Amino acid sequence: MLKYLFILFLVIGVISCSGGDWRTASREPAGIAPQPEQEKDAVIEVYAADAYSWRGWFAVHTWIALKPENAPEYTVYEVVGWRLNQGRPALDHYQTKNPDRYWYGARPEKVLSVQGTKAARLIPQITSVIQHYPWANEYTLFPGPNSNTFPAWVGLQVPELGLKMPFRAIGSGYAD
Repeated sequence: MLKYLFILFLVIGVISCSGGDWRTASREPAGIAPQPEQEKDAVIEVYAADAYSWRGWFAVHTWIALKPENAPEYTVYEVVGWRLNQGRPALDHYQTKNPDRYWYGARPEKVLSVQGTKAARLIPQITSVIQHYPWANEYTLFPGPNSNTFPAWVGLQVPELGLKMPFRAIGSGYAD
């Protein structure tokens, strides 16, 4: 029975992995983040989307987006392992009006959303903590540190954030 189950997963994996290319997969906004032009209050959002290709059956990729009060854009923080192959840190950050972009074809879901005075109070703590992330230059798919270890670690450092990582956030337990 186990042999047949393995063969089934292998066949499904070949079918699902052969039809797409990460270079052409959607990175469009999902339209679930408050737009900075309309939402002037501070915003903290954590997103999760299925990992690319067959890994999405088992795991998600997570990231954090911060928008201080009256900011015109979000700062998105995420860990991306392939940056290490380019001689750069795995921990990346960038500015965008759309922190809810599809993760290479996978629609993101909100894991956490905090707005207003609580977000304004927590953003400086979060940005300070991010500067001390201990695995900024490391990435291991399993057991971690990986893209899920990062938000989980931030949540442990800032417990008032109340971040509960998704079940499929493999590597989030590495931060414990």
